[in-house]
Amino acid sequence: QVQLVESGGGLVQAGGSLRVSCAASGRTFSSYGMGWFRQAPGKEREFVAAISWSGGYSYYADSVKGRFTISRDNAKSTVYLQMNSLKPEDTAHYYCAVQTSAVLTTKAYDYGYWGQGTQVTVSS
Repeated sequence: QVQLVESGGGLVQAGGSLRVSCAASGRTFSSYGMGWFRQAPGKEREFVAAISWSGGYSYYADSVKGRFTISRDNAKSTVYLQMNSLKPEDTAHYYCAVQTSAVLTTKAYDYGYWGQGTQVTVSS
């Protein structure tokens, strides 16, 4: 089992920045890829970013590429999502998840453990 706890969400003005964190416990964090997903009201959960177990590879949704950066600190069992140049359309509940598939993907079904999420609201 693994437990994930997200933090760092909040209200920010458009153009601003925010960093959300996800602390993991219960498993060997450094062995697994990690992902961030988000879900806005009335919309399906969508992929945001993913990072390999070593941190050497990362992937981003086109909608956030160049604005968001995913990183991890295996010593702290924590993954981060730095969000810059935020837009109102980035408003959503942000979830981190542990990859349980053999390869890093952008599909939610390839992630077996999820946190409760943290709300990010961007005002215009």
